[in-house]
Formats: sequence, C-alpha cells, structure tokens
Amino acid sequence: MTTAGSEQNKAPGSTGGASGMNVRDAIRQPLWLLAELTYACPLQCPYCSNPMDFANVKKELTTEQWLTVFRQAREMGATQLGLSGGEPLTRPDLVELITEARKMGFYTNLITSGVGMDAAKVAELKEAGLDHIQVSFQASSEDLNNLIAGTDAFKHKIEMAKAVKANGYPMVLCFVTHRQNIDKIDEILDLAISLEADYVELATTQYYGWAMHNRDQLLPMKDQLERAEAIAHRYQDEQHGNMKIYYVVPDYYEERPKACMNGWGNVFLTITPDGTALPCHAARELPGMTLPNVKDSTIHEIWSDSNDFNRFRGFDWMKEPCRSCDEKEKDFGGCRCQAYMLTGDPANTDPVCSKSPDHHLILEALEQGRLEANKPVMEQKPLVFRNPKNSKKISGF
Repeated sequence: MTTAGSEQNKAPGSTGGASGMNVRDAIRQPLWLLAELTYACPLQCPYCSNPMDFANVKKELTTEQWLTVFRQAREMGATQLGLSGGEPLTRPDLVELITEARKMGFYTNLITSGVGMDAAKVAELKEAGLDHIQVSFQASSEDLNNLIAGTDAFKHKIEMAKAVKANGYPMVLCFVTHRQNIDKIDEILDLAISLEADYVELATTQYYGWAMHNRDQLLPMKDQLERAEAIAHRYQDEQHGNMKIYYVVPDYYEERPKACMNGWGNVFLTITPDGTALPCHAARELPGMTLPNVKDSTIHEIWSDSNDFNRFRGFDWMKEPCRSCDEKEKDFGGCRCQAYMLTGDPANTDPVCSKSPDHHLILEALEQGRLEANKPVMEQKPLVFRNPKNSKKISGF
C-alpha cells in the first residue's frame, strides 16, 4: 500500500483550494468531543469500532488527565461530550467525570451496552447531571443478540432501557444492522415500540477495523437492503410524532459518499483511552499519521497546528476527480479511512463515489459478499469476534 505524497501532507497554513482561504484561518472550533474512555468491554461484537490491536493499549488516561482534556476542549468551544469505549461503565470514575463535565457546561452523552449498569447506577448518573443515555442492542431476539454480543446481555439490556426511561431520560436505542440481523428490522422496531423508545437509530455497519475484517459476512444483500429500507420507511410513517427512526443506506450502496465526520478536523475530535487524538475514530490506520497525544500537547495545539488535523482540511490535498468536482464542498471527497483501506491511498476519492476510478472495488466487495452469503452454511467463513475465541458461524438466524 502507498502513502500519501507531499501534496497530501502540506503543513498548517497551506491554501484552502477553491476557496482560496488559508487553512488555518478557516479552522473552526471542535464542537463534538468523543472521549473513548476505555477499550475494556464485556461484549465481543464482530463489527466493533475499536482497533483490532486494542489489547496493546495498556495505560488509560487518569481521571485528572481526562478532566484536563475536557477543560481544554470546552475552552475551545466544544459543547457536546460523548462518553464511549469499549464500555465506559467499566471506568470506576465515570460518575466523577460526568459530574465535572456537566459543571464545565458540556451536554453529556453516554453511549453504552448497558452491561455493568443497574437501576441505582442510572439514578446516580442522573444525579451527576448526565443528559443523555444511548443503549445499544445487537438484535431483537435474545438468542441472536447474545450470540452477536458474545455474552448473555439481552434481558439486562431490556431492563436497563426501562430504567433509563423510568429516570426521565428519553429512550434512545441503537441497533447496528448487517446481513445477520437486517431481515429482522420489523422485529427490531416492534421491540423499540414495546419499550416506548423515543429515538431509534438503525445504524448501518461501517467497515473499519473488526467490521472490515468481517466484511464478507456482514455486508447485506441488495434484496435485504431494499426490504429493510421499505420497512423502516413504513414504520417512520406509522410512528410519526411518537418515535423518531433514523435509517441511513449503507455507504456501499450509495452513488455518492457521505460527508464523513462533517469534514476532516472540522467538527469532531476523538481522544482514545491512551490519550491519542484523532480527527475520526479510525484515523490511526492511515499511513503517515504522527498521532499527537494529549499527554504531550494541548487540545488547541493538536486541533490547530498538528499535521494530522490539517492533513485533509481545505481542498488542496484533493486529487481528481474530487479537485474539480462541484460536489466537493458537500462531501469533502468522502471518507479518508475508507479510501485508504480500499485503495491504499487516503488522498484518493472515496470509492463509494461512482465518479471514482476505484468504484469497481465497491462493486467487487458487494459481489464477494453475495458469493459468501450463497455458500452452504458449512463452507461460509466464520465471523471473527472481538475475542477470537468466540469466532463462529451464525448463519441460520
């Protein structure tokens, strides 16, 4: 695989392409801070967004180091704080972090599996000032949910969703969809209705890390996708005014890429458990990254001056066809990580785009997924779970 050339690694202050602005002058403040507090997690999902070598991260930021990160990001204007992992509930200082973040003026969001939480903990989080809790599910049935999660978590998730609602929070549920559960979209939404959910995100699997490793087993078939989309839209109409349902077509079935993270280094700032700062959670996979760390630099220095965060700002880094495309200010060329993983060069056009000379790679991936799905069950590749001991085939559900 190749690395991006010098044109893609312009130092801070390079021009902003079509706009003619200096990149540094055009930098906005970060609005969303995603604090990946830990990679520890009781679940073993085969689409986990954590890096595949997460076990190599041995030392997490201390409570005071996280609070310093929060203060610095808040001083720069960040208003939304996402607390994720792994499973953030494994951090014994979670309540303290929430309490102090709320005092700083953050709107705090806990993204959790619900495992490690009980009704008393939900009440404690409410007392600490937590604004929002999102509970994730793997499926609508106990058997499939527990199989994908790698642990008996389904019944507990149900109880935690009810506890969240009982403590006055809006009930926000997230279901990650893929070939193994997409045929159950109606059952997923029926479950959400039974729990009186306020918001449901049908989050399509993004193919990075573990999910990329399992892509052939996770990519939905076109007929599955069409059926799921029709069902989701029907439920959206039926539940209008009662429950909001968010459904997005998977990247691989689009003709144009999404504006990944609303632009590189534009809105979102991710801090990993060991303090590494990233423009997006998958950016550490890109070649040529210096991976600045909050232990060594301030948030302001990282956001404004680091090569990593300036690398794909503006438009000068773009190659054709992005450079002359009239849609580049809408999608920013798509996802840099996806471009790298599929083409070997993060400066290439995201192959999802039909204008990309590499779009055939998407079509080939879809065909490979179709071929895998049509094999006899015993010949299909097993899913590789976050804990390799759990690798298994889950066909037949």
